[in-house]
Amino acid sequence: MTEQKIFDVIIIGGSYAGLSAAMALGRSLRSTLVIDSGQPCNRQTPHSHNFLTQDGKRPAEIALTGRRQVEQYPSVQFHDGLAVLGTQKNGGFEITVGSGASFWGKKLLFASGIKDEMPDIPGFAACWGISVVHCPYCHGYEFRNRKTGLMANGERALHMASLIRNLTADLTIFTNGDADFTDDQLHRLKARQIAIIEQPVSEILHQNGHLDSLLLQDGNMLELDALYASVPFVQHCPIPESLGCILTEQGHIQVDQLQKTSVTGVFACGDNVSPMRSVANAVASGNFTGAIINKELVEHTDTL
Repeated sequence: MTEQKIFDVIIIGGSYAGLSAAMALGRSLRSTLVIDSGQPCNRQTPHSHNFLTQDGKRPAEIALTGRRQVEQYPSVQFHDGLAVLGTQKNGGFEITVGSGASFWGKKLLFASGIKDEMPDIPGFAACWGISVVHCPYCHGYEFRNRKTGLMANGERALHMASLIRNLTADLTIFTNGDADFTDDQLHRLKARQIAIIEQPVSEILHQNGHLDSLLLQDGNMLELDALYASVPFVQHCPIPESLGCILTEQGHIQVDQLQKTSVTGVFACGDNVSPMRSVANAVASGNFTGAIINKELVEHTDTL
């Protein structure tokens, strides 16, 4: 059977945001292609939390259930592969995948997420999403009242510490070098009995991703149950920038209130546009974006 090549909408990214948008578009009878490389950022996380009706389920289980439900809509198709090139063509967008195949769509939606850049600390990547985590809303309850660390500095550390301290009284900030706090900030941290360690972290000791302790550069070790870390990120997919989509100062794709990027006809939703990284937020933004894209397609056809 010949693979369809022309679509109303091409979605790059088939995780929570992309699947949610595809469902909204499929229910609107829009011919939709979802291109997915199968590398979600939470693939190492054992359980997903803070998502109503799905609390505690494995992320892969939620995504598989979503895909099976979306596959029931005949107008939605899937291509398992990596989108490697995007160009504006014939009033729409042509997307080329790793196999060399190309597809054309009237509208383009990036639900491709972001890629965390791990520090060069042995054990960090192995623990990421398991006991080295990014979000107190996603993971904090499970580590409540436990020995907890926070690897961050400055204003970011102060913000995160205020959220984490609400969940545990045993919190230590690791600045991984000279601390960058004002006198007032130091006073506030001390008042909450939050310790600060400036010695760089040399290694994270763990058992199958479950943290045992941090080894510091001076040889000291500190036992921990969990470590929150603020790490830099890049866009998982480089195509938005190559098309001319503007990024924010933080590195997210810039969108307006309707999830439209700076390039006409290109939309974005999910983790690649928002600092609120959660499954629930991704699903909500995908559902909304799918509806907006359908509305725009309706407005550009002479059906009435």
